[in-house]
Amino acid sequence: MRQVNADSQRAPRGRTPVPGPRGARDDGTAPGARPGQVLGRLAVPGAVLAAVAGAFAYVAVVDPGEPGHYPACPLLRLTGLYCPGCGGLRSAHAFAHGDLLTALRDNAPAVLGYLAFAVLWTLWTVHAIRGRPLRLTPPPALLWSLGALFALFAIVRNLPFGGWLHP
Repeated sequence: MRQVNADSQRAPRGRTPVPGPRGARDDGTAPGARPGQVLGRLAVPGAVLAAVAGAFAYVAVVDPGEPGHYPACPLLRLTGLYCPGCGGLRSAHAFAHGDLLTALRDNAPAVLGYLAFAVLWTLWTVHAIRGRPLRLTPPPALLWSLGALFALFAIVRNLPFGGWLHP
């Protein structure tokens, strides 16, 4: 009988074995990672989440609809035109209170931004746990498209028929 060690085993026909990283673990974390190292890698994503949660908590408690708590939008104050961010604080206040329809009415792109943040933060955290950097390189066409959509949103909300987009 022929003896075969683990490194010299042959793969079945038509399949090429894909070696994993040396010492890779089943839980997806980096080889040799101790729990303390994983917690260290989660420090920055955790701090960002704490800052965002703190900001949302403040906006949830201090109503932006009440005058005197937050500064007015400079563009709105000087020109009377709504910028793409106008209504964002009211949207965050409604979102923090679970009123999704009011949040969308006040500033729909802001709500999409909150959801995009949640997805990107989750990806960042998963990559941090695994010890891999998160590299996001959106194509320029996507960035230009987003910029054009925000500009279009700002233009339409300031036209007479775009009154339903006013915060």
